[in-house]
Amino acid sequence: MTPGPFTTAPTTTEPDVVVIGGGPAGSTVAALLADKGHAVVLIEKAQHPRFHIGESLLPMNMPLFDRLGVRTEVEAIGIRKHGAEFVSPWHDHISHFDFGQAMDKSFPYAVHVRRSELDELLFRHAGKRGARTFEGQRVTGVDMDAGKGTPDNRPAVKVKADDGTETTWRPRFVIDASGRDTLLSNQFDVKQRNRKHASAALYGHFENAQRNPGRFEGNISLFWFDHGWFWYIPLKDGTVSVGAVASPAYFKRRQGASLEAFLMDTIALAPKLAARLKNATLMEGATTTGNYAYDSKFCRGDRFMMVGDAYAFVDPMFSSGVYLAMNSGFEAATAADHWLKGEAKEAEKAFRHYEKVMKHGPKMFSWFIYRITSPAIRRLFMAPRNVWRMQEALLSILAGDLFRDTPIAPRFWGFKLTYYVSCLGILPQAVKTWAWRRRNLKESLEAVKG
Repeated sequence: MTPGPFTTAPTTTEPDVVVIGGGPAGSTVAALLADKGHAVVLIEKAQHPRFHIGESLLPMNMPLFDRLGVRTEVEAIGIRKHGAEFVSPWHDHISHFDFGQAMDKSFPYAVHVRRSELDELLFRHAGKRGARTFEGQRVTGVDMDAGKGTPDNRPAVKVKADDGTETTWRPRFVIDASGRDTLLSNQFDVKQRNRKHASAALYGHFENAQRNPGRFEGNISLFWFDHGWFWYIPLKDGTVSVGAVASPAYFKRRQGASLEAFLMDTIALAPKLAARLKNATLMEGATTTGNYAYDSKFCRGDRFMMVGDAYAFVDPMFSSGVYLAMNSGFEAATAADHWLKGEAKEAEKAFRHYEKVMKHGPKMFSWFIYRITSPAIRRLFMAPRNVWRMQEALLSILAGDLFRDTPIAPRFWGFKLTYYVSCLGILPQAVKTWAWRRRNLKESLEAVKG
């Protein structure tokens, strides 16, 4: 894909907005604000296309692509995902979930994409909408008080390019979409590590892996094993993304083994997954990352906002990352647009709504993530029942339908009650799992401090 027409040198270093980070969140908010007529600069530290994990999207991503005007292009690079399947070593059957059976039947599928392709597509789209886009340029710091005492009180965004060139931008407003670099959160010292959950991931891409037939080919699979869970994501080019997510304490066992050998040893702990990869070949080695969950004490302030992972990150359990990032981009664009237009009352209302949205999404997914290794939650996922439409509500949450008026909340509370009653029915096992999880979490947090 060729660069958009707005990647030339700027005519001014005083735009309305500087967006830091050219991932899904940053490219989304940049495109929306530029489309509203604001002067937007979008700065990405890498060169597109660049690798990023997180290939699976949610059905509620699709209307966001519609609103951006890129759905056709996204579907062209992806494979349809109609649902998910859960595979347990403690059960003989596979449990299937079809997004078309959610409470709202209007969003029956999502897609899997290579993030290098999706992220570049969204970045180029922001350029086409009018944002001035820059790659290979890293923001080294933001001085929010640089314009103190001047009429427009503009911050200073300092940038260093790959060739060593340094630039200082003086926007009216700053949007941090730096992802897990969490630029402003670190600078303000407001990043908070999640005390309830910690995980790490080890993953790779395989060719010649076994895929499901027909309509189910693109469905995501989740495999439980003794130390956590695996994702299994089919991609359009015939390869499959496979990753193990477990506590950092488990990954400390690797010692001198190579990442590739440790990944294959870990896959062997899930025989049903190993069977699907029996004739597969690991491509381009393995990669590991620490997915320590975190958030920040706040997500917005005077003349700035944090969007996507720059504010909070949760375990990739339910493919929520791109959806939460893009949704935050839409909400941030609404608030920033009001602010830039001088509509103080509307802006404050939009900023408050933004704060609620940023807290609500991770909170909903986290409830499941904290408990996914619980035997009670496994039983409910492996034997779902649609009593009082609770299964439909669960599917709605897994599809990302969190921010509309879909009547999920009472059913979700019903699901929670069912879970806690189920825990009482297997109390010794539930307590044992809880203690194991607490021990792993303590070891993981101690490893981080060390």
